[in-house]
Amino acid sequence: MESDRNSQPCLGKVYFVGAGPGDPELLTLRAVQCLRLADLVLYDYLVNPAVLRHCTSTAELIGLGHQHTPLEDRQQQINRQMIQAAREGKNVVRLKSGDPFVFGRCAEEVAAIRSAGIPLEVVPGVTAALAAAGYAEIPITHARYASAVALVTGHQRKADLGPPLDYRQLASFPGTIVFYMGLASAAQWSQALIQHGRPPGTPVAIVRRSSWPDQQVIRSTLGELPAAIADHQMRPPAVIIVGDVVDLAPSVSWFAARPLIGKRVLVTRPAMQPDPLCQRLAALGAEVLEQPAIEIADPPDWRPVDDALSRLHQFDWLVFSSANGVRYLLGRLMATGGDVRRLGTLKLAAIGPGTAAALAAFSLRPDVVPEDYRAEGLLDALSRQAQGKRFLLARASRGRQLLAEGLTAAGATVEELVVYTSRDIEAPDSAIYTEFAAGRIDWVTVTSSAIARSLVRLFGQELHRAKLASISPVTSATLRELGFQPTVEASQYTIEGVLNAIVEHTATDNET
Repeated sequence: MESDRNSQPCLGKVYFVGAGPGDPELLTLRAVQCLRLADLVLYDYLVNPAVLRHCTSTAELIGLGHQHTPLEDRQQQINRQMIQAAREGKNVVRLKSGDPFVFGRCAEEVAAIRSAGIPLEVVPGVTAALAAAGYAEIPITHARYASAVALVTGHQRKADLGPPLDYRQLASFPGTIVFYMGLASAAQWSQALIQHGRPPGTPVAIVRRSSWPDQQVIRSTLGELPAAIADHQMRPPAVIIVGDVVDLAPSVSWFAARPLIGKRVLVTRPAMQPDPLCQRLAALGAEVLEQPAIEIADPPDWRPVDDALSRLHQFDWLVFSSANGVRYLLGRLMATGGDVRRLGTLKLAAIGPGTAAALAAFSLRPDVVPEDYRAEGLLDALSRQAQGKRFLLARASRGRQLLAEGLTAAGATVEELVVYTSRDIEAPDSAIYTEFAAGRIDWVTVTSSAIARSLVRLFGQELHRAKLASISPVTSATLRELGFQPTVEASQYTIEGVLNAIVEHTATDNET
């Protein structure tokens, strides 16, 4: 990517990037590279905001929503923004829903950039027709039924200079027809196809918000299409697939069969942390919302940590009660010029598999991981060999004293070391609060007592509107003390355990 930046020393470059239809996992690798390079991103309102996470924190992000100004005036303004930024040496990403060259007016924008003498690149994206076909399991081409595909816009601007659609030719098209932006005009174009010979019983599928967690698929026929749109109150964005291949799709596609389809889950882990829970929930069909309940930061003073790192040889055990403790302590060790050899003969203990995985990232393997993934289990595993041993406990700025007190009672010498700060988020995201108040959140993950307390402070009684998934008996007890009954509790006190508890409860609900 550096070669892109240096190819024009005085000018930036404009990248026309396809964001895909909605699912952020459909973004191409090249699209991700361009977003990471961008100084300015101009994105369409249909682009999934999750895609923007690939941008740097310094990038300027401008959403292009619906405006009251005329279309041509808006287009000229967008062109001017891109040209001005590129002339200032900035790299610009024009992020378009789907594919830039499929009904995205990209040709006009490319022409304006080229006329201004600015370098450009077009990065294709997955267009809505292909996403709708794949996620609804409609094979838009088929050896027997469709050897061709036509992509058609159902909305033609009055300013178009070309001839109107030739419905006689389109009606006899030997394959599948996919209409974009065709909901409002469906009565006109479906009737025109029928009048020119397309059978009214031709199968039709309306696919709304293809690849999004709330994707809808409505089956109908060409003759009954306008009534189906009205009956189901279908609204854009949607594509309409016309052809015999529609009947080849199963009644429930692989996408719709996922166990958490249609569920909205609020994940409350700290921001900027690796969170496999979000990815796993999305893979199982859930729409994932995020509201960090706490934030994790450096300790207020690194000197005690640096002092302890210089005395590691004085300890027998180094104990980690969280993955954050691993990342912060060992990260500091590396940042100050040390490496894992400094650990010498220290034995390592991890509270659970997540913490053990964090150690594995430093090529370390714990000597002890308890079967019960909580402080009680770790204490039980260590107390039998604690007599006369020296323990260093890497911990957060707040938390229970059970482990330190228990090891001391067992005859150990214990030193506690705060390696990171945990503090509550001060105010909730207003959009998340609105979703709570409207009862549009199905599940909330609660993965620590600190998160439980912060959530109650942020949302209060609104939490009663959602199901709560607790990671452990300790977290459940905290919720109950605060007046909230968890709906499920993980049988294994891990993120995977929380996920499994949600899936099992949802399956039971669906059966009843």
